Amino acid sequence: MAKVCQVSGKKANSAKHIRHRHSGQWKFRAPKKNRFQNVNLQRVTINTPTGKIRLTVATSVLKSQEFAAVLCGLKPVPKAWREKPGYGL
Repeated sequence: MAKVCQVSGKKANSAKHIRHRHSGQWKFRAPKKNRFQNVNLQRVTINTPTGKIRLTVATSVLKSQEFAAVLCGLKPVPKAWREKPGYGL
């Protein structure tokens, strides 16, 4: 499973891991390593008139009002959510 939100398209962010050694000398400076900040993804099942849909959704999207409106049935499920994810491969 790709680490990408199927609703918003959020994915990992590249960042630096910095370990501070708290010393002033040049040879003891803090090392900076590359790392990824992954999205907090959850599996969600949505009931639709045609059947159930399983989505991989970021938690920030789960808390949004637009996503809640789709879950409650106030808005229809977008067609892009009904398709299986291709992730651009």
